Amino acid sequence: MNNPLFKLMTLEESLQVFRNSFDYKNYLALHQEKIELISASKRVLAEDIIAKENIPGFNRATVDGYALKAGDTFGASDGLPAYLEVIGEIRMSEIPSLLVCSGQTARISTGGMLPEGADAVVMLEYTEQIDETMIEANRPVALWENVLRADEDIKKGEILLKKGQLLRPQDIGLLAALGWGTVLVYKKPGVAIISTGDEIVPVHSQPKPGQVRDINLYALGASVEEIGAIPHYRDIIPDDELALEKELRKCIESDEIDMVLISGGSSVGSRDYTLKVLNHLGSPGVLVHGLALKPGKPTIISLNNQKPIIGLPGHPVSTLIVFESIVKKILSDLKGEILPLGLNRTVEALLENNIASEGGREEFIRVILKKKDGKFWAVPVLGKSGMISTLAKADGYIVIGLNQEGLYQGDLVTVYLF
Repeated sequence: MNNPLFKLMTLEESLQVFRNSFDYKNYLALHQEKIELISASKRVLAEDIIAKENIPGFNRATVDGYALKAGDTFGASDGLPAYLEVIGEIRMSEIPSLLVCSGQTARISTGGMLPEGADAVVMLEYTEQIDETMIEANRPVALWENVLRADEDIKKGEILLKKGQLLRPQDIGLLAALGWGTVLVYKKPGVAIISTGDEIVPVHSQPKPGQVRDINLYALGASVEEIGAIPHYRDIIPDDELALEKELRKCIESDEIDMVLISGGSSVGSRDYTLKVLNHLGSPGVLVHGLALKPGKPTIISLNNQKPIIGLPGHPVSTLIVFESIVKKILSDLKGEILPLGLNRTVEALLENNIASEGGREEFIRVILKKKDGKFWAVPVLGKSGMISTLAKADGYIVIGLNQEGLYQGDLVTVYLF
């Protein structure tokens, strides 16, 4: 595109033009690294995480109580308790040698390994100790009640986290549970930030009449850091075609820089030589010149030797709006990140299922967001409290208030995104 016309494009059109021209597959293949799990928070996975083992790996009690056969408690009540012989106690971290037969039980703590023969745990508060060898259970328990099965949290061979997912604290915990000491992630993109214009002076200078301090260098740098990329701060370039071309060539040749942001090089006056420089730096050159966006209309998107260069308006407000509306999306692509449905901190959604609550406490319910018929729906992720996978699967959570006894299907809820 040697002489691009000033033709306004929508944000979607401009992104599509860029994505059709950029070789993401090759770029992402060359921008991967293996890092320690301790440093992996907010990094983007470059591979699917497939469980190599079951978690917890053994049948584990989720409450303090007594391990027993569920059938021995069927029909038990305060007036007609089930009597059980206590044959021992299972301590934390030990492999029990006991065999629980019908009519027998063993004392167990939360997290303890169920002994052979046991298929449920009755909570301590629903029992009465008669003597050292006998208890009575006054509540029935169902099969596997108060027990986390060996593969109930994570099953061997299950895809737990997908390539392109931004790692959150709960995901890091999930990887730790699996013994994943290192993880393959995409490298953080390096972004060069160049401010241009004779009127721009460094932030520590006292501006003369007609001059302004370099706001965009810092605002863009903070924005780049916030999204998880690495800012590279360059010197201010005056309104000089040769100086701009020299600086851009350095950026294109640098292995540390994956994108260049030019602040102020897209306005009337500087626009002509900026376009000329960009079209001489390498093919295909300028892809987009002008966005159907207010403010931000004179934005330029160029691709030179597979390195994105974006000319932003000089006005700080316009610059940040363009960053939020289009630069951030391109940077997310360079990070290899597959964005979730919701991009804001909270999302209003309709509840897909009824949820009961006992009241008297605030209850945080993990949910997955789905979009149906143009509306967001919050789907509760149900599971026992010891299952970290339910947190890793969720997009966020909803809160049932202190005095609420539950929520109904179709209720409008606020989803707090992780």
